[in-house]
Amino acid sequence: MLPIIDTHQHLWDLSQFTLAWADGASPLNRSYLQSDYAEATAGLNVVKAVYMEVDVEAVQQEAEARYIIEQCERDDTPTVGAVISGRPAADSFAAYINQFKDSPYIKGVRQVLHVEETPAGYCLQPAFVKSIQLLGELGMSFDLCLRPAELGDAVKLVDQCPATRFVVDHCGNADPNIVAAATDQRSDPDNTYAHTRQRWMDDMQALADRPNVICKISGIVARATPSHWSAATLAPTVNYCLDTFGPDRVVFGGDWPVCTLVASYREWVTALREIIANRSEQDQRKLLYGNAERFYGLA
Repeated sequence: MLPIIDTHQHLWDLSQFTLAWADGASPLNRSYLQSDYAEATAGLNVVKAVYMEVDVEAVQQEAEARYIIEQCERDDTPTVGAVISGRPAADSFAAYINQFKDSPYIKGVRQVLHVEETPAGYCLQPAFVKSIQLLGELGMSFDLCLRPAELGDAVKLVDQCPATRFVVDHCGNADPNIVAAATDQRSDPDNTYAHTRQRWMDDMQALADRPNVICKISGIVARATPSHWSAATLAPTVNYCLDTFGPDRVVFGGDWPVCTLVASYREWVTALREIIANRSEQDQRKLLYGNAERFYGLA
C-alpha cells in the first residue's frame, strides 16, 4: 500500500478554541484530537500530515498557530507542518504572519472565503492582494477556498501574485453530482455553492494554466449525497483535476473530520484509490505522497 501524506488534517479542541460554524446540533460540534485522527487513519499508511486551519475566531488565530506548532514538535503524531489561519485584508496581517516566518512548521495561510458574510471579489481588495504577495516573499503558500462560481476571482488574485504559491482546495469545491451529470445543470440562484460544470471546468483550467498553482484532491466527498455516492460519483471531478493540473501539481487531502458528514476517512481513501487505480504507480505515488513532500518541504 502506497504511503500517504495528508495535506488537509483538521484538529480542534473545543476546550481551547471556539468554532462558531460548529455550534448547535452539528455532528462536528465536539473535539477532534490526534488520538481520534490516529483511529480514523489506522491501517491506511498515513505517514505524515499537514494541519489545515479550522476557522477559529480571529482573536484565537495566534493561539491556534502556537497550538499546532506544539503538535508538530511532538514525536508521537504524524503532523509535521501547518497551514494556519489568517485575515489578509487586515492591517495587522503583516505583523501577525511575520511572527512565524522562521518557523519550520508554518507552511502557509488560509482564509475560508465561501462563508455567507464574505462577498464575491473579497480577495481582490488591494490590502488582501498585498498580503498574499507578502506570503510569497516569506516562502509561504495560500490556500484558495472559494465558492466554485467565484473561482474566476482566484484567477485574478493569482495573476497579481506570481511569486506566491497557491493551492486550490477541495477540487475547487465542485459539486461532484453536477460534474458527473449527463448534461450541464443550471446553477441554482438560491444556493451559493451552485455552479455549472462548464464554468467550473473553465475556471479550473485557467488556474491550472498558472504554474504557481496546484490542486488539492480533497473535500468533494463531503459534497456528495450521503448514502448515495460511490467512487463513480467522484471520479469525473477527480479525473478532470488530475488531468488538468498534471501528475506533478496535485496533492491528497483527507479533510477529516469534515468528510465524515458523508463518508469515513477509510471510505474516502478507498474510493480515491479505486479512481486512480489505472494510473501509473509513479503518478499515484506523486499524488499521495511525493508532491506534498516536495511542495511543503517535508523531506
